[in-house]
Amino acid sequence: MKVKLLKEDLLQGIQTVQNVVSPKATLPILSNMLIETKKDTLRLYTTDLDIGISCEIPVSIMEDGAITIPAKRFSDIVREFPSGDVIIHARKNNQIDIEGQNCRMKLLGLPKEEFPKFPEFKDKEAIKVKQADLKEMFRMCAFAVSHEESRYVLNGILMEVSKNTLRLVATDGRRLAKIERPLIQAVTKETSFILPIKAVSEVNRNLKDEGDVIFVPGASQVMFDINGVLIATRIIEGDFPNYTQVIPKVVGTKIKLNTQEFLAAIRRANLLATPDFQAVKFEVFKDKLVVSKTTPDVGESREELPVVYGGSEMIVGFNPQYMMDVLKNISDETLELELVGSDKPCVIRKENYLYLALPMRL
Repeated sequence: MKVKLLKEDLLQGIQTVQNVVSPKATLPILSNMLIETKKDTLRLYTTDLDIGISCEIPVSIMEDGAITIPAKRFSDIVREFPSGDVIIHARKNNQIDIEGQNCRMKLLGLPKEEFPKFPEFKDKEAIKVKQADLKEMFRMCAFAVSHEESRYVLNGILMEVSKNTLRLVATDGRRLAKIERPLIQAVTKETSFILPIKAVSEVNRNLKDEGDVIFVPGASQVMFDINGVLIATRIIEGDFPNYTQVIPKVVGTKIKLNTQEFLAAIRRANLLATPDFQAVKFEVFKDKLVVSKTTPDVGESREELPVVYGGSEMIVGFNPQYMMDVLKNISDETLELELVGSDKPCVIRKENYLYLALPMRL
């Protein structure tokens, strides 16, 4: 293999795919990056056996071929190379020559045959959605994913596709986020799968504010195509809980208040929280909401916020982090909270979005 390309293009490609390479890989080949000529482009591949990423770079091909090389060292070398053209020449003894302006380095690689095969998804229906929509959906849901290994089916986001709608749901058992957005074109077959949070981060990292993203679910994997960047990931096997059972009906009397003022008050109260005393107290009155926090041996805080509310007065406690996570992602100036009692969840509903958090004992 012998190719010529710009250092800047090569570096951008390396940065796109190198995120999944583990420095402590159990198999030496997993520390490597596969570079391969495909038609008129150079494709780069990396994998950790759970997630595989591939991207293409425009090149001038002098000789076809493929080789795998240590990803971290290759990245470091290319980063320090002078700007301009770079020539990569893979020789038969698995040695690679990297040539730049007045600069030449050699690296030892491993044969292509040892590298895990990148999955192919032929004869599967492709699902298309706007990149900006999927980016927003991840932002409004990902914080609700569970990080407890014992509840592995909750360690990802449920993605449900039906007709012309994409629905994402995440829960850790104490809170739940659900969002819906339209597909670019309707699908003939309904499908659902659980996308691991690591894959969510990797897909999200490559999403832009414009353009479309295509994804193709398979039996045990799903592949995303983001402007030619391919991300194939294992999906979490198992049954996601029936989330529809825990979503309460809409209540008539809601608490209307300023979003940023509410967020700021909770942030200040949270400054006094400790692992043993997490809950922040909400006291709801007709025209005000009192946000307070009392922590033994630490201190107290109390803050009043103006609200519009026509229901009965109540006192309820919540984990402040659960409230801050959602509030900092809501851009609306005002917000409507649904609260019906000290043992019932707090619900926030927006257009095609729902968030609920269970209360804490005070």
